[in-house]
Amino acid sequence: MKLITFAVPCYNSQDYLNKCIDSLLSGGDEVEILIINDGSTDETRDIADAYESMYPTQVRAVHKPNGGHGSGVNKGLELATGLYYKVVDSDDWLDLDALLTLLDTIRKHVEEGVNPDLYVTNFVYEKIIDGTRYVSKYDKALPAGRFSEWDSTKPLKLWQMYLMHALVYRTQMLRDTGMVLPEHTFYEDNLFAYQPLPYVKKLFYLDVDLYRYYIGRSDQSVNMDNVVKRYDQQINITRLMLKAYSYDEIESMCKPLRSLMYHCLHVMLMNTYFFTTAKDEPDRRERFALMWQELKRSDPKLYRRLKRMPMVWILDRLSWRVKGRVTTRSYRFLCKHVKLGV
Repeated sequence: MKLITFAVPCYNSQDYLNKCIDSLLSGGDEVEILIINDGSTDETRDIADAYESMYPTQVRAVHKPNGGHGSGVNKGLELATGLYYKVVDSDDWLDLDALLTLLDTIRKHVEEGVNPDLYVTNFVYEKIIDGTRYVSKYDKALPAGRFSEWDSTKPLKLWQMYLMHALVYRTQMLRDTGMVLPEHTFYEDNLFAYQPLPYVKKLFYLDVDLYRYYIGRSDQSVNMDNVVKRYDQQINITRLMLKAYSYDEIESMCKPLRSLMYHCLHVMLMNTYFFTTAKDEPDRRERFALMWQELKRSDPKLYRRLKRMPMVWILDRLSWRVKGRVTTRSYRFLCKHVKLGV
């Protein structure tokens, strides 16, 4: 039995794909690696085929027309045979010791018949240019090394989220959510992390630094120039998150989960304010206003709840240009704090 399926969506990844796949192969025959070649035009296809040829029991090369990162995640989930499912971006990698610890833990839980819906691990921002790093840990919110339900969890810090890098979902549970990520867009990983949360009944936090997130390429989605340019994609993903659960649905959840859902929306909205107000252009103002109008019309109670959130309340009382200055400086501070690319 395959304990984990690793889906690796890749587009023109020839320069770094080997490092990623080699780190996953360390898991042995208990892992399945799906290299999802998303219509690459470089040597990515050949690299994927070579790995499948060399490691036929572990690796499957999947070639598809270009559909974006979300399309690759969807295809991986469709084909996965592993008990758990994790997405690893093609320029990132996993730590060997942490991976072996995760596999040992899953194996033990399978033998005991106590499989959680979600494993949470730490992830590390690796800034290659200056050799610095930042570890995102969840030890203040989750009890380490034991099973939890949402009732026993604590709030995340204001700037913290359960990101895709930290999550290992049970494959069938993820399929049961019916989630299909949008194609040809960035930032859909936020939806991947958010939408399945209410389906998680039992989770397990493993305090190991598993995922290594590469920071340093100019074309990365977290690069400041790119996030400002791609504001429309950020708005689209935010709209999908706002539609995923109504106010009444969120309010019916247990208090810690309810607080977490609002927290996720709060952080996402803060990012959307930054992406959009960093420049003053008519289209930005219009798209931003339409996002709020759509929510007000479809779910007025959720609209009122979110408008009362502290940072939303403050920013709404500032002019557009002052919003832009405040959010830009805040984003720069965050980038410096967690070593994101600017």
